[in-house]
Amino acid sequence: MEAGTMTFAPIIPWPLLFLALAAVLVFTVLALTRNGRPAALRGAAVVLLLLAMLRPGWPGGQANTATAEMDVFFVVDTSTSMAAEDYNGSATRLSGAQRDVMAIAKELAGAKFSLITFDNKATVRMPLTRDATALQTAMTTLQPQNARYAKGSSVTGAAQLLKERLAAAKEQHPGRPALVFYAGDGENTSAGRPAAMDAANVAGGAVLGYGTPQGGRMKETPDADAGYLKDRSSDTTQDAVSRIDEDQLRAIAEQLRLPYAHRTGTEPPSDMLAKAQPGALTISDADTPGRIELYWLLALAAFLLALHEPLRHLAALLNLRPAAAKERTP
Repeated sequence: MEAGTMTFAPIIPWPLLFLALAAVLVFTVLALTRNGRPAALRGAAVVLLLLAMLRPGWPGGQANTATAEMDVFFVVDTSTSMAAEDYNGSATRLSGAQRDVMAIAKELAGAKFSLITFDNKATVRMPLTRDATALQTAMTTLQPQNARYAKGSSVTGAAQLLKERLAAAKEQHPGRPALVFYAGDGENTSAGRPAAMDAANVAGGAVLGYGTPQGGRMKETPDADAGYLKDRSSDTTQDAVSRIDEDQLRAIAEQLRLPYAHRTGTEPPSDMLAKAQPGALTISDADTPGRIELYWLLALAAFLLALHEPLRHLAALLNLRPAAAKERTP
């Protein structure tokens, strides 16, 4: 809403602001009959705060914005094998996926992000949102599935769920491109054959692989002092070793019609995006008209008006101490 050249961007709806303003004025008038000047100052401070919530401002300056008008779906493998310690030395594979997901999100600022994970079952950990902080929190709290609950996982365990979420996104925003970034190690421990991934509604993205052909050991739990899983396929007490299956990962990439990239922790994030069919991306990075905010002036004035209250109470407290000392003097 505009008034001359001044603009307003209220942080709460106009009707609520007007109701609050009316209520403050009524209570201030009633309080004036009993408390006089202090009530007037308090009422004026509250009124100024309410006016500050209108966020008045003048057009001016330039604001640089970078937005990616697209939906980005991260499909992350959280099966037990992602605890294997063969990423960038001895880090876990899942830590590599966490690092890459956040690097992609940073490069695609302004896009909507969704997080889907899979082990025994697929789960939407986070629906589409522009809140990159929520994505970071969701990724930070991810842990590989505990081996005692593992019942075998398919590398395409999230295929159906991803298909449904992509279709829902297309229905809600027709024409808005959807990118899919699949992060996993390709190790299939399910008895059945992996279901095919559906490339419909996928405009770009990449399949990211983690792990090494030599493989890595997996701790039983994320605790630093936890022991390593044992190989139950033999009578020995050797540690179990998980190895990347790049053939499976390339097959998934082919099904999704996406490029495949093996991630070792030494490549920059730009390598992932360079292969992610950048022609599908619509990124805006341009100067747009800015705005000079004025709400802080009203908030400062409210603070100055309200400052007399704590100062008045402090002065009264200091005056009480000498009086109390005199009463105790014999």
